[in-house]
Amino acid sequence: MKDVIPLTEGWSIDHDGSPLPARVPGCVHTDLIDAGVIPDPFIGENEREVAWVGRRDWAYCRSLGLPIGAHERTDLVFEGLDTAAEITLDGTVLGRTRNMHRGYRFDVTGAGGDLRVLFTSAYSEAEAVRALTGDRPNAYPEPFQYIRKMACSFGWDWGPTVVTAGIWKPVRVERWSTARLDRVRPLVTVRDGIGHVELRLDVERTESGASRALAARATVAGVEVTAPVEGGRAVVVIDVPHPELWWPRGYGEQRLYDVELTLLDVTDGTVEPLPLDIWHRRVGFRTVELDRTPDEHGTGFTFVVNGARVFARGVNWIPDDVLPSRVTPERYRERLAQAAAANVDLVRVWGGGLYESDAFYDACDELGLMVWQDFPFACAAYPEEQPLRGEVEAEARENVVRLMPHPSLVVWNGNNENLWGFRDWDWEPALAGDSWGEGYYLGLLPRIVAELDPTRPYTAGSPWSGSWDHHPNDPAHGTHHSWEVWNRLDYTAYRASVPRFVAEFGWQAPPAIATLRRALPGEELAPDSPGMLHHQKADDGIGKLNRGLERHFTVPVGDFDRWHYLTQVVQARAVATGIEHWRANWPVCAGTIVWQLNDCWPVSSWAAIDGDGRFKPLYHELRRLYADRLLTLQPEGDGLVVAVINQSAAAWRTEVVLRRLSTDGRTLREARLDVDAGARTVVRLPVPLHLVPTDRSPEEYLVAEAGGLRSFHFATADRDVHYPRPRYDVQLRRVSCAGDKVDLVVTAHTLVRDLLVQADRLSPDASADRGLVTLLPGEQVRIRIDGAPGLTADRAREAIFCMEGS
Repeated sequence: MKDVIPLTEGWSIDHDGSPLPARVPGCVHTDLIDAGVIPDPFIGENEREVAWVGRRDWAYCRSLGLPIGAHERTDLVFEGLDTAAEITLDGTVLGRTRNMHRGYRFDVTGAGGDLRVLFTSAYSEAEAVRALTGDRPNAYPEPFQYIRKMACSFGWDWGPTVVTAGIWKPVRVERWSTARLDRVRPLVTVRDGIGHVELRLDVERTESGASRALAARATVAGVEVTAPVEGGRAVVVIDVPHPELWWPRGYGEQRLYDVELTLLDVTDGTVEPLPLDIWHRRVGFRTVELDRTPDEHGTGFTFVVNGARVFARGVNWIPDDVLPSRVTPERYRERLAQAAAANVDLVRVWGGGLYESDAFYDACDELGLMVWQDFPFACAAYPEEQPLRGEVEAEARENVVRLMPHPSLVVWNGNNENLWGFRDWDWEPALAGDSWGEGYYLGLLPRIVAELDPTRPYTAGSPWSGSWDHHPNDPAHGTHHSWEVWNRLDYTAYRASVPRFVAEFGWQAPPAIATLRRALPGEELAPDSPGMLHHQKADDGIGKLNRGLERHFTVPVGDFDRWHYLTQVVQARAVATGIEHWRANWPVCAGTIVWQLNDCWPVSSWAAIDGDGRFKPLYHELRRLYADRLLTLQPEGDGLVVAVINQSAAAWRTEVVLRRLSTDGRTLREARLDVDAGARTVVRLPVPLHLVPTDRSPEEYLVAEAGGLRSFHFATADRDVHYPRPRYDVQLRRVSCAGDKVDLVVTAHTLVRDLLVQADRLSPDASADRGLVTLLPGEQVRIRIDGAPGLTADRAREAIFCMEGS
């Protein structure tokens, strides 16, 4: 049997002639931070102080000595090298690499001595490739499209420029004899109640193993099949009768089946076969299609899983740390479990990041989170010449096969915004006929997916209308990115169209106060203070935040706490406006993917979970917006409709209570509507005109209630609403003996709109289980506070914000 020896210990990096301890997996930045050579780039403006690290070459070294054994072959295996490297052993060059997204294997049989991995600066590698291929336009000034590396290492409009290098994934020695499994490609399908697992495997043999008789034995769900290996290949086919299906969360269970494949030496048929190598994965039986049928509205884009049409409730995922080797399996699971708890059912792995580790996809398999996987191309024209073309093909083939077992993976996507960029961002004149990536997205990548993974759909890009017959970002066709609203318009403009599938949209807000205080120690916080500006990477980000505020509120001057609260409110309301409108228009619109779930450092951004892992109010709002059942009031013409949205598998028979109220607490009009919303349907009912608040009235609003859900409609901007001065009582009720968990009970005596408890103001470790909540006079809400021992009611009041009256 193959022996595997991890090489995690004994590494060092060379810093100005002196060795420093190195962690593997890891990167140069983490080693330099550990050694006290550089400060934390996430703190203050330290990002600038560490920029030199990415412009130097770095060498990782250790001794490689292996005991002599009976194995014929010894391989040195790197799962991931970041990025351009030369590997030498005892002075002999084993090979050179130039791709962060690939693994590498070198034959080191009989060798030993000093192992050295010399990383060339990513800037040097990128500039060398640019010199070969010529210039190409991109959305940012850094040369990320000339090197197969995580693009956002070079900075983005939410990320720092921290250009990493290092052995970022595990490295090991493998010792084996006769043969080993080189590649296993599982094709998993289900039809007519029969699960079908077809394992296509490639085998590498030693010289002495070339004539040996080999077989492959596989087991799934108690079914065992053995097939011969012919030369270097074999196909093992297993049928599983009546398998339980894998479903997205909210549609059924996430049944997973273990698949174990053993490579056997069966040369001597009279004795027990000798096991040589084992491959083990989990798979799920399910079907997935993309319905892109043209209709009277344009061209659809609807996920169909196991025959069920799905409105995708999605979030965009970026690398969870700009130093990605720090993201552990536990951290993946925590972040993805948070997504699932917010009723998310789809996670889009964005194209400026990574093919994530198997731990990411394992968690998605178990949590029922569908995965939309971008190939790593984003916001740039990419050369199609060598050496890049060969690297792109090799990485795509490797990662398609690596991720195939995961039932959560439901679509491959060619790129992020590059087809759109070619059409709209003045690239075409600058390219003057040069290649720019179209051959990847419309040629190479779909061919690779069709060849290797025909069980899943492929789409050429996001956004993409399906062909050049329509504008790439045409909302009526395929996928759409809605960024005009954040960049130039009020968030109410989301209601102006019904895209077929909204793959990106979002609104910014700063991170939590405790996150800002940790990242900007000693700074007097203000929207335009030096640290706040440095931790705001979007073009005119503060200006856009303020313009978004002033459309609805009077922008607070000199009151950062109030400004911070209001920006959180606007972010949550903006995203709610889009999702409520688009969900109310199912099945024309078949999904929304919020930009974005997470952050890679402490920054003002579109994220729902900030760079320190704290929830913004948007996170809690997503839990409401993405619930199976949603109630929303929507403007329509000169009136309103109430949309009863039922994405659950059961019919929803309910009574909708509509109340026209005054801000001083009086009920002006009331009506009740019986509604029967079938499974996975939306019912839209006009609101009787006598219940619609007078246009721009500062003293009236409408409340809709059904089944414990609620929706509000105010007829004018908040700055014009005659809110009463908020009056409420605060009580604490202990729920744990240690005193670190308490229920904060707020009882309203007036209308209290958008009450928010910012628990991290009480203690950096404190959290609240709710976000924004609006209370009518006499109503009460319990908010669980965790991690704030010794809390008093008076102290709790200091962390409570809401709309202020006159």
